[in-house]
Amino acid sequence: MRSSSIHRSIAAALAAAALLASAPAFARTILFVGNSFTFGANSPVERYRPDLVNDLNNERVGGVPALFKTFADEAGLDWNVSLETSGGKDLAYHLNEKRAVIDRVWDVVILQGYSTLDAQRPGDPRRHVAAARALASMFHRRNPNAQVDLVATWSRADQTYKPGGRWFGQPITRMADDLGLVTRQAVEKGNGLHAAIPVGTAWNRAIAEGLADPNPYDGVAYGQIDLWTWDQYHASAAGYYLEALVTFGIVTGVDPRTLEGKERAAADLGLEPRVATRLRSIAAAEIAAQRTER
Repeated sequence: MRSSSIHRSIAAALAAAALLASAPAFARTILFVGNSFTFGANSPVERYRPDLVNDLNNERVGGVPALFKTFADEAGLDWNVSLETSGGKDLAYHLNEKRAVIDRVWDVVILQGYSTLDAQRPGDPRRHVAAARALASMFHRRNPNAQVDLVATWSRADQTYKPGGRWFGQPITRMADDLGLVTRQAVEKGNGLHAAIPVGTAWNRAIAEGLADPNPYDGVAYGQIDLWTWDQYHASAAGYYLEALVTFGIVTGVDPRTLEGKERAAADLGLEPRVATRLRSIAAAEIAAQRTER
């Protein structure tokens, strides 16, 4: 009897261990907080696969978060992706008006502010950085281990080539460089911000390497692509795709080039395979460059 009982106990323990081993791990959670640059305005990205993500505003948006989720699935990573976005808004808006929606426990939060940092005072970082830090503090009260990353966006062609633009007459790369510097400095000073996501300088790299045309106002050169959409302000599908790749690589640590051969979002968006491959390489190079600088 005693031997039989021991055998039954061992069998039960082994069965329980096998059950635990086969049980799926909990998905990591990530929240994207931002605006039209996050939800992919004026491109097919805006309505790309909204079924993959949880839109906290119930607007059926897929956007860059849905691309992130697609890449994660392709890489075999389990992420639960949510977004809270509103066009034309800065981070202070989300802090003051959307706190009840976003003040929850998250593993990772991606913050994307207004394209010129401050709509009333373009280029002035004070309001942007203060709101980013306040949001980071809020998220850390819920989860002290939360990773809060801050996006540095791209140069707007309309702000560079049109008279009256904040960066008028300067090189097209200058606005992205300025935004990147502000973002890196905010992260380096701490206050809850974990990493800068170098989207704008990845765009600069695409221009420097000859993949992207630097000036959409004079036509797009043969063999090159336009990272901006028709308003020369928001991104094209290719521009948002690059944004998503850089975000994915920074957050997960996975080299975007490893998606080669299994990445399907590019085809869904109508991107030429050659272009998608180049964009993954550019994203990987920019991520590596940022890590070298840190």
